[in-house]
Parts: sequence; C-alpha cells; structure tokens
Amino acid sequence: MSGNNGASPSLTGILCIDKPADFTSFDVVAKMRGILRTRKIGHGGTLDPMATGVLPIFVGRATKACDILPDQDKRYTARFRLGVETDTQDCTGTVLAERPVTATSAQVEAALEQFRGPIAQVPPMYSAVRVEGKRLYELARSGVEVERKPRDITVYSLELLEADEARHEYSIDIACSKGTYVRTICHDIGQLLGCGAAMTALRRTRACGYELEQCVTLEQLQKLRDSDRLESVLLPTDSAFARYDRLELDERQTRLFRNGVPLALSRMKLPARDGSGVRRIYGHDGAFLAIAQTDWERDALVSHKRFDLPQ
Repeated sequence: MSGNNGASPSLTGILCIDKPADFTSFDVVAKMRGILRTRKIGHGGTLDPMATGVLPIFVGRATKACDILPDQDKRYTARFRLGVETDTQDCTGTVLAERPVTATSAQVEAALEQFRGPIAQVPPMYSAVRVEGKRLYELARSGVEVERKPRDITVYSLELLEADEARHEYSIDIACSKGTYVRTICHDIGQLLGCGAAMTALRRTRACGYELEQCVTLEQLQKLRDSDRLESVLLPTDSAFARYDRLELDERQTRLFRNGVPLALSRMKLPARDGSGVRRIYGHDGAFLAIAQTDWERDALVSHKRFDLPQ
C-alpha cells in the first residue's frame, strides 16, 4: 500500500473481525466499508447483536466465496441462567416466566446429552427464518406467533465449562452445524429441567474454518489501515477452501484456463481418477484462479467459481 491512509481499491481477501456486542453483522459490514473505502464487502455467518466473536469479512473478489463456503460449521461459548424464560430466549427479551430452580450442576451436565448429535430444533420466533414469505422476527414484533417446523441440525460436541449453582448460571462450549440456534439449545435445556432458561452471553469462537485467534477488533483494523498495514491481517481468499485439494496448472493450461478454454483431465498430471471432486485451481505462477470440479465422465475440469476475474 502507498501510504495514503486508505485501503487499496483492489484490496482482496478475508479479514476476521472480533464482532463487538450491540453490533449487527450488517453494522460491521457498514463500518468496514468506511474503514476500507470500498463497497465490495460480504460476511460469513450472521451474529445477533448481543453476540461477539468470529465474523469473517470478505473483501473485493473474495466476496465471490460467500455463497460457496465449504465449511459452514460454527463453535461457540454460551452462558445461560436457569429459572427464567424470555420471548427471545435470551436476556435481551421480555421476561415471560420465572420459576424456582432445584436442578444441580450434575443434572445440568446430564441434560446436555439430550442435545448432542443429530437433533430436530424448532427455530425461535425471534429469528430470520421465513414462514410464508415473512421473517419470524417481523411476526413476533407484531405479536403474532406461528407454528414452526423443526429443522435438522447437528451438535458435534457440547460440554459444560462452568457451573455456578448458587446463581443458577452455567457456561457451555458447543460445536454445531449451520442453522443452529444456541439460545434455543439453552432454552430447551431449561425446558428439560422444568425450570426454564435464558441465554445471557454468546461468543463465537470458530466460523467458516477461522478461529478467534485470527481475529482483530474494528479499532485495531482502523489503526492498521491508518498505518498502511492492512495486509498484515488480510488472509488470502483460498484460505476459505483449505479443505479442497490443490491443482496446479502448467503455463499452457494456465493460459487456456484464463481464456475460458475447457481443459481435459486426461492431459493433466493427476494422481488418480478420484471421481468428481472439488479442487482449488492455481496458475503456473502460483495465483489462485478458481474453484473447479474434476468431472472424469466428461474428461473435463469444470470451473465452478472464478476468482481471477473482476467483479
């Protein structure tokens, strides 16, 4: 960068932000547009305003990755309080009921077993799920409650981190699939124990394959931009596809691929006919070009998403 106290118009890559509380994901995107001085920004995975933690921000040509991310799983630490229920299932909502708590920490830990593995979860009314074209939170705000169909989710791990029996407050670590509502997990634990529960804090520690340790705050990002050091925290676009195998083209193949000419797999040095698999495609110069499919039946490398072309 050129010491102009501003982001380059051609800035491309991924910035992991530690989202502050009381910001929506869209608030962060708006803030980032001001910091980076570009409108080509997207995010990976919405977080509620009360939540903090990992929010991957995609900049420039990297925004093309948002709708094809291979890793949609998430991980969180959450805190909840037994004995209270709210309309939002967290501490930001209106209290609907308060009940005495007799559950012990051992009973709470035992209850967690019911929420591990594949489960069906009913999304909360205060959520962005659409029913007959309307967002549930829009209906909830107007006082309307509708029947919601359970959705299949997977909880890969769920562990009790801290227990305060005197205050009836508990902390959990949860790794789960896309679409899981952690506050609903907390609410349902309370229902199972017969006293109700509401989530009081939520921090996302992993999203889209990125960890909390890779994140910077908005304040830190502003300082990095002002000192022309954004590249020090900018992750390459291909890092979002690390789970796919790498395929490097030679000079001729690179030229043909960049010109949109189909490439025959039989003319490439591939280890085996491994069926149809998704791969990261690189040019002979090491540049990340695309995500593509190896289709052996058609003997073709089928481009799925190009990253070497302008938006």
